[in-house]
Amino acid sequence: MNEKSVLLYQIAMTLIPGVGDVQGKKLVAYCGGAEAVFREKKNSLMKIPGIGQALAGSLHRRDIFKRAEEEMKFIAHYGIEPLFYLDAQYPDKLKHCEDGPMMVYFKGKANLSQKRILSVVGTRMPTEYGKVVCDQVIRELSEHGVLIVSGLAYGVDTIAHRSALAVGLPTVGVLAHGLDQVYPFVNRPLAEKMIENGGLITEFLSQTKLNRDYFPRRNRIIAGMADASLIIESAEKGGALITADIANSYSRDVFAIPGRITDPKSSGCNLLIKSNKAALVHSAADICYMMDWDQSVKISHIQQKLFTELDEQERKIIEWLDARKEADIDEIYLSSGMTASKIAAILLKMEFEGLIRSLPGKRYRMNN
Repeated sequence: MNEKSVLLYQIAMTLIPGVGDVQGKKLVAYCGGAEAVFREKKNSLMKIPGIGQALAGSLHRRDIFKRAEEEMKFIAHYGIEPLFYLDAQYPDKLKHCEDGPMMVYFKGKANLSQKRILSVVGTRMPTEYGKVVCDQVIRELSEHGVLIVSGLAYGVDTIAHRSALAVGLPTVGVLAHGLDQVYPFVNRPLAEKMIENGGLITEFLSQTKLNRDYFPRRNRIIAGMADASLIIESAEKGGALITADIANSYSRDVFAIPGRITDPKSSGCNLLIKSNKAALVHSAADICYMMDWDQSVKISHIQQKLFTELDEQERKIIEWLDARKEADIDEIYLSSGMTASKIAAILLKMEFEGLIRSLPGKRYRMNN
């Protein structure tokens, strides 16, 4: 099957009424692929936990594929990169979030899986203190090669994106609508600059109407893409605290800038710190120390081999993977000449030793 056909079924998966990201991924896993879901017999689908008769019947609605075809034309026309959750280019950290979107759409040049990613969020109406701190922290991060992620909203989000661009850091905006628009509209010039040094990403199709309920959904991507989230000024209720809660649920680090106890715009950050849901930080140096980003020397594959004694079979797999970006277990098995059980045992051992990383779909890559 060609790439266009594969993409058609992948987009169609996101359009099935009543099927969310978690259930959709289960369907793909049970059936063996997006296309296989639509080709599976209704009786077989109904045996899958959580799939009822009405849901199984909705898989063959013509309007699903018509809408998917429309989106494919939009993607091709505007040079947008569609990323299915099993694709190698899909944000690596987001792959490990159970409720991460099945499909995201990306326009830009950033490496969405780079080693150091920080989400920065906060109030839409920051004080002068919040503006200064946000700009200062990001400028201090310029020496550490960090990708800055935020939501392109008014206030802290906008400052974070602008400050990142000013110091040459890549920055990605996560949208709560399709890539055919920019909200708020005043940030369109900023968004265009971000595409050249970072990008825009969304799970929503083009022509998606603005809906306030989509912003909390957007926040799980902001939290899930990053190693950590930094909260700069927030009331006790709001999108920034939702992002912090989601980041905590993903077992990601959360940092908060403290503020005056009399300032309602700092009450959310102070509460996060008080309840041990966020670590108190004053500067980028605090973040880098806690994230161990002060280490500037990268461990090469050759150094990794020196740190771990490998037998001949393990070395053979390491060298084979080292020459490729990633591979699935069947490819490794066919190239090795070993039995499937032996390969599985070796891969598990090397994963425990930190030499390789397992990915969805029984795929592996070097852990660099």
